[in-house]
Amino acid sequence: MSTVTAPTIHCIPVLSDNYVWLIEGRDGATVIVDAGEAAPVIAAIESRRLRPVAVLITHHHGDHVQGLPDLVARYPVPVHGPESCGRAGVDHVVVDGQQIEIPEVGTVAALATPGHTQDHLSYVLGKDVFTGDSLFTAGCGRLFEGTAAQMLDSLDRLAALDDDTTIHCGHEYTTDSLRFAAHAEPDNAKIATRVTDTAACRAAGDPTASASLAVEKQTNPFLRIREPTLRRAIEAYVGQPIDDDIEAFAQLRHWKDDFDGLARL
Repeated sequence: MSTVTAPTIHCIPVLSDNYVWLIEGRDGATVIVDAGEAAPVIAAIESRRLRPVAVLITHHHGDHVQGLPDLVARYPVPVHGPESCGRAGVDHVVVDGQQIEIPEVGTVAALATPGHTQDHLSYVLGKDVFTGDSLFTAGCGRLFEGTAAQMLDSLDRLAALDDDTTIHCGHEYTTDSLRFAAHAEPDNAKIATRVTDTAACRAAGDPTASASLAVEKQTNPFLRIREPTLRRAIEAYVGQPIDDDIEAFAQLRHWKDDFDGLARL
């Protein structure tokens, strides 16, 4: 997968905790990733004097597509995404493994990452991957439509990218995700360090929805289900041994959901 030059990545907050990503290539040519809300994205594009050339959609949930009509009315560019997003405005259907050539930005590879939804795609551009609601910083998406087997396979596919690949995800969930990670692995010093670093970033008003895969593999429990220490913790939560990776992943996801529920009480 080639790129023209290393892109500049802009993180645009929208809605309550979503992000839209702008991939700026040559001469201001820019790819928009997801479209939860139009106005903040248009403001960011205009203030930076960027020139949209394409949109990439990860999945069909409203907080990722509902701003699309206003965006394409302002910038009539090709919209790439899953077939299920046709009604939302996708006019270039993308499938797993397809390469999207965007001359001013580079070659984007689509990677099917179902689990959160059946139609979910991630997009790889050089050393950057835009993961929507599949892989979060320190977490992963809920299984609204897919299965634990699908999500584990999707995360394994993402984890197979180079360790120096940077993930850019769709929500500012890092603080909450790390709270669970620290609960599941209380003796993991790298998680403790990341908790401190994330708190400092958020206190400064900076986003924390980007991280290297190397960091994720050290601190994201959903990429660590095969690590003996975490596996034992999952087994303790369930109360019995678990030999199957898919079952371990499913129970970890249940554990996180239970933990989130208790945190809201």
